[in-house]
Amino acid sequence: MTHNIPMGGTSGAEVVAEGGVSRRSILQLAAFLGAGTLLGPTLVACAGPQSTSGGSASGGTGGKLSITLNRNLVSLDNKLNQYDAAVTVQRAVRQALTRIGLDLKPELVLAKSFKQTSPTVWTVALRDDIHYSDKSPVTVADVETAIKLYFQVKAGYVASQFPEQPTFTKVDDKSFTLTTTKPVVTLNSLMSNILITPAAANKAEELRDGLGSGPFTVAAADSGTGTYRLVRNENYWGEKALLDEVNVSYQEEEGARVIALTSGQTDVIDTITPESAASLKSNKDIEVLQTKGTRLIHLFYNFRKPAGHPLSKATVREALSHAIDHDALIKSLMAGQVTSAEGVVPSTLEGFAQTGTYTFDVAKAKSMLAAEGVSGLKLRAIWEDSEFAGAARVMEAIVGMLADVGVALELKQIPKGGDINAWRRGEAGDWDILANGYGNQTGLAITNLQGQYGGTAAKEKTRDTYHGFVHPEVTSLLDAASQNPDVAARNAQLKDAQEKIWALWPAMWAWTPNNLLARRKRVTTLDLSPGNFYDLSTVKVSG
Repeated sequence: MTHNIPMGGTSGAEVVAEGGVSRRSILQLAAFLGAGTLLGPTLVACAGPQSTSGGSASGGTGGKLSITLNRNLVSLDNKLNQYDAAVTVQRAVRQALTRIGLDLKPELVLAKSFKQTSPTVWTVALRDDIHYSDKSPVTVADVETAIKLYFQVKAGYVASQFPEQPTFTKVDDKSFTLTTTKPVVTLNSLMSNILITPAAANKAEELRDGLGSGPFTVAAADSGTGTYRLVRNENYWGEKALLDEVNVSYQEEEGARVIALTSGQTDVIDTITPESAASLKSNKDIEVLQTKGTRLIHLFYNFRKPAGHPLSKATVREALSHAIDHDALIKSLMAGQVTSAEGVVPSTLEGFAQTGTYTFDVAKAKSMLAAEGVSGLKLRAIWEDSEFAGAARVMEAIVGMLADVGVALELKQIPKGGDINAWRRGEAGDWDILANGYGNQTGLAITNLQGQYGGTAAKEKTRDTYHGFVHPEVTSLLDAASQNPDVAARNAQLKDAQEKIWALWPAMWAWTPNNLLARRKRVTTLDLSPGNFYDLSTVKVSG
């Protein structure tokens, strides 16, 4: 048995493991880690974005904050990809019509009002006082262009969550309507992900520069290294940020990020492993924040397999799930900081329905595979480096678990900044299982459900479905739910859809991690959302 993946993580473009790690080895590793050797529907007008931390109306208490992210923030735009922690920085510079608050409910930002005035029409009025950092006004044309370009970008992450592209109609210089062919009752929440920038500078791609209307401006940026220096926007139209400056950097090695935090080189690190969280809790200068998360991580099957392939059968997909000893993984590699999924979206989301549980049963896995005539099955799993905490260790352990039921799993890690999108679309190579995180910034189950399971034949022609998942009966239910203004009836439709999705066994295993963020205690206010982001304008530092 050979292992080409170090247990502390991997850094190459491709790694292959044969054999695997036994559950006994996992438990031995857990003891090693425990010894501390590894760090390793209608919105009403308001007075503007309000602080939940007691921010001053005049703003600017001063100070600098340093943030070290675990993934390279290649853009302050979010058209193609939006991992959780990136939202914190992106929305400090660019804003949307609405935002999702700490209670996961939509709030107004650039919009003065956002009302559903008929089943298929939302009427929106912009605030009178909003402008960009150069004092130029935010216009209805900027909003129109932003919506159009989010839907034009190839493989757009945000656009995939909309049931359809709304039609924009200008009413006057400060108002417009968004019309859909069918009702979209969650449009005010969905629009929180459409960031607005001047129309003339916007493009159907992730923007590397340009103006924003947010409480900070970009003083320096290097998207290649993920390094940004933000300074307070003194021309901000709302409550000014409390900080003078925010420095954002990127460090893929968790041990290095932990050392940077404990030595005072940085103030905040995000998305840490449970082992690091446990170690940092004993440091008198550090506070670990933990919230129940809205991010789903799953080992999703490739639904583009031909009809004769074993993975085209739901029974085979279910059989493989029984090979995964998720309790051992949660206890030994995840320190109890994740929850095994009991449905196809996180339980924290409005509209979640419990549909079943993953069960570990080697004998059942073998029996089901044998009944389908499956033997000598060879699979390939792909994931992007740092897609979730301890990814390489988890994936290597799964190699061993599948080996126990006669399945060989090859591991291929895509480096951060690599072309994971090409792999996901099937353009860079073939694969069978994707270890992937799917964040949620709306607090609504239907956002995940539409984005992941609402595929159509037309979307699949352009490879814009979620890895080939196209089941018209499910899509029809989701479309009907997205149109239903009655919450109870809508949730009943969503429950029906989720039960049908679960029966198709789209994932070998899925889980929701707790959000784990560590900060130095000099950071005196930081309200971490269940969505794993926070409002930089309300953060305070002392000293």
